[in-house]
Amino acid sequence: MVAVLDFFKSLLSQPAWIMGIFAFVGLVALKRPGHKIMTGTLKPILGYLMLSAGADFITANLTPLGEMIQEGFHITGVVPNNEVITSMAQTVLGVETMSILIVGYVINILVARFTKFKYIFLTGHHSFFMACLLSAVLQASGLKGTQLIVIGGWFLGLASAILPAIGQKYTLKVTGGDDIAMGHFGSLAYYISAWVGSFFKGGEENSTEHIQVPEKWSFLRDTTISTALTMTIFYLIAAIAAGSEFVATLSNDNFILFAVTSALKFSVGVAIVYSGVRMILSDLLPAFQGIATKIIPNSIPAVDCAVFFTYAPTAVVIGFISSFIGGLIGMFLVGAAFGVFIIPGMVPHFFCGATAGIYGNAAGGKKGAVVGAFINGLLITVAPALLLPVLDSFGFANTTFGDFDFAVIGILIGKLFEYLGSAGVYGLLAVLSAVVIVPNLIKTKSDVINHITQE
Repeated sequence: MVAVLDFFKSLLSQPAWIMGIFAFVGLVALKRPGHKIMTGTLKPILGYLMLSAGADFITANLTPLGEMIQEGFHITGVVPNNEVITSMAQTVLGVETMSILIVGYVINILVARFTKFKYIFLTGHHSFFMACLLSAVLQASGLKGTQLIVIGGWFLGLASAILPAIGQKYTLKVTGGDDIAMGHFGSLAYYISAWVGSFFKGGEENSTEHIQVPEKWSFLRDTTISTALTMTIFYLIAAIAAGSEFVATLSNDNFILFAVTSALKFSVGVAIVYSGVRMILSDLLPAFQGIATKIIPNSIPAVDCAVFFTYAPTAVVIGFISSFIGGLIGMFLVGAAFGVFIIPGMVPHFFCGATAGIYGNAAGGKKGAVVGAFINGLLITVAPALLLPVLDSFGFANTTFGDFDFAVIGILIGKLFEYLGSAGVYGLLAVLSAVVIVPNLIKTKSDVINHITQE
């Protein structure tokens, strides 16, 4: 039984395979010829593997940057990291997490099929992280065994459908109408960034992608070049602050050369991500039409945050820098308020900050990108600090999740149990269930039009 669960956990926690399965089902539903089914299935898998390879390359080169910053500026504290706390939790909650992941996918598909929440969450590793969080906080709330698995899977499936829906109006602004949704558990912070950005003047003329650059600086329009130059400044400052002796513990290269090379490798990782995204979008969306028309009517794929990078590449760099600055300021504010330093993690501030910048730009142009991503930086500093006591009660001391949605859900369940006991947890589940069921009972003008059109 454990071996079977482990197989499905491995399968469902890998977005490349999930995308391939859905693409295959969609193409079969559309009755495409065999060779097109093969290529249409392989390309989203290969595209996501390319995206993942680029993300791994970025992460590998961000790690030493974070270490140099901590050493050079004498910062000590907690670095939020999804992977670290998930690996810790697997030693005691492995079966529960795997089971919640499987039940969660079933619930998500059922919700998409039978309700108006048509979003299918395809970012498997984030579903796995959320399953891990739910297994921890629900067990700390007194749930065990089958009860824990069913309730956890129910929460996961509902969150996977509801969270993409909350900010879909902003996502459509980002994509210009491309029918995809945000499938990443940092989403609430992105939507808040877009909402904050909406207070500024948006439009094409104010977009980060239309920044006026003098002819002699036109090379900065090349995203790979501008990213490389920006990150080189970051790395050089960090390397000089850390000193050559410390950098020597990270690499045998000269510390200046190591800093510049790491920055250039980072930009190469970003370029690989962009290439993977283009391959995913070119084949996943047409294939998904088969699911949307034949199997789960009007369904929409909710995809990883990095998929949105190609829609506003300049906002990616602006968002990262603004979010990181917000994280630095938030670190001192949280330290003064709670007595714990949440050190800005390079990985969440790059991926989440970049996405927040994209959403802020879509709603409010350049100013929206800067301010929205800055707010994201504050949010992913304060929220993990508030989640720490909840996780500490389960024995995960001095570690926390890095992305905003994890903190919101973990804190919400933890505090409801603290004040209301199990009734609070069940009450929240009932509210979320009502959110997806009640709209189905209300017939709108669009429902009537769709019914007439189908007939």
